[in-house]
Amino acid sequence: MRRNHSTTPRTPRILGSLLLLAAAGAVTLGAAPEARAAAPVPLDRVIPAPASVSPGGAPYRVTRATGIHVDGSPEVRRIGTYLAGLLRPATGYPLPVTERGGAGIRLRLQDGDFGAEGYRLHSAADGVTLSARTPAGLFHAVQTLRQLLPAAVEKKTVQPGPWRIAGGTVRDRPRYAYRGAMLDVSRHFFTVAQVKRYIDQLALYKVNTLHLHLSDDQGWRIAVDSWPRLASYGGSTQVGGGRGGHYTKAQYREIVRYAASRHLEVVPEIDMPGHTNAALASYAALNCDGVAPPLYTGTRVGFSSLCVPKRITYDFVDDVVRELAALTPGRYLHIGGDEAHSTSHADYVAFMDRVQPVVARYGKKAVGWHQLTGAHPAEGALAQYWGLDGTGAAEKARVAQAARNGTGLILSPADRLYLDMKYTRSTGPGTDWAGLVEVRRSYDWDPGTYLAGVPASAVRGVEAPLWSETVDTSADIEYMAFPRLAGAAELGWSPAATHGWSAYRVRLAAQGPRWDALGIRYYRSPQVPWPAR
Repeated sequence: MRRNHSTTPRTPRILGSLLLLAAAGAVTLGAAPEARAAAPVPLDRVIPAPASVSPGGAPYRVTRATGIHVDGSPEVRRIGTYLAGLLRPATGYPLPVTERGGAGIRLRLQDGDFGAEGYRLHSAADGVTLSARTPAGLFHAVQTLRQLLPAAVEKKTVQPGPWRIAGGTVRDRPRYAYRGAMLDVSRHFFTVAQVKRYIDQLALYKVNTLHLHLSDDQGWRIAVDSWPRLASYGGSTQVGGGRGGHYTKAQYREIVRYAASRHLEVVPEIDMPGHTNAALASYAALNCDGVAPPLYTGTRVGFSSLCVPKRITYDFVDDVVRELAALTPGRYLHIGGDEAHSTSHADYVAFMDRVQPVVARYGKKAVGWHQLTGAHPAEGALAQYWGLDGTGAAEKARVAQAARNGTGLILSPADRLYLDMKYTRSTGPGTDWAGLVEVRRSYDWDPGTYLAGVPASAVRGVEAPLWSETVDTSADIEYMAFPRLAGAAELGWSPAATHGWSAYRVRLAAQGPRWDALGIRYYRSPQVPWPAR
């Protein structure tokens, strides 16, 4: 017979439940609030996986009395101020940034075997010390510290804490110097604020390169003074016929400045000689027949080409590269080169051979999609491989030969790292031309051995591109990027010996509450044991 709940005795049942919870370690009856709090995040529960972890000793507790102690350098003070800005909202603590005193959280630059981006984090009862040889290394140490605090530290309102950091030492440095993410702002335009939001998300996982795809058939997104219609007309639409947009030079500089403050280098891309309809529509003279095509708002590829034999084409290239290089302090300028189906092979080779020296003339190294290896990659150039596991042997062999000849490779296999691929048939947005890419498939491979015949030294790093044919909001960006972006970051940073799906999926699951606290919309893959919300 079913009982009436309003007449069921409640006290014995509640006590029984509490005793079961206590036996399971969920609560300790009669214990102080701090004793009942969850244990600190283990030192090895972060993404990317650190190179070396030595746990031990008492944890450090961040309190109202904690200070952030920096040395006299402006770079360290900036990082200390950034850290304080991260921690103050949720803790409610003042966390002064000071050069006086020593207890608390200490940030310091020092000589040592850290490499260009490595760091050491040591935590004990009397404080936490972050050490590195460079500001970039110190900034990456801050991201590890951040992940060692409870996920609630990411919230913008005061949370109860406590804020404890497990005792021990982390020694860490990246496997690859190039760890990138690409955002396509051409198919759909994203504002400066949206790009900054993505930069902050990338920084949490030690990504150090933001590749901006600034031009394509559907839109031109950067102001060029010598060719003003590129932005005003070529940037006036997007996929589906929306209003589009472009960055002024001041806005682009602001993106570059903001990325640099998070220790990311911006690599701008002007895709050539194909993917150029926005430019061709803006200036009739760039077309071989002198007739400008209409603006394009669809998603077809391979139908456009600059007119390779025309002299004005190279005036155009020189002006665009010159102005963009002057805005970009980083080392690289990406010249595209993919899907040039409307350019003959001979014209393609001639064009790439002529454009790469222009990039060098303005102080940059050329990056191109891996079709660049079908021409003659310049000394110092990088080729970005975007093929599939099943790409033809001849194409892979050509890339491998270029690598053996000295061309560096960035690996972005589309059926592994393209973030615009659907997770499953039922998820959206996204496309599936390269296949369905669930979280495990995206993570479970080794860049060092991926392409047969490629020397390990030729692999400069990895990049996770996000094409935006079906993506037009920040929520879309986040859903397609997370959780796969975290895996791409780990492939780029962590030693190969730390890679393993079984352990990674547990660490990845622990990121879920952090993304919830940050307001990141993410795909809760059934392959990952996410904690209940």
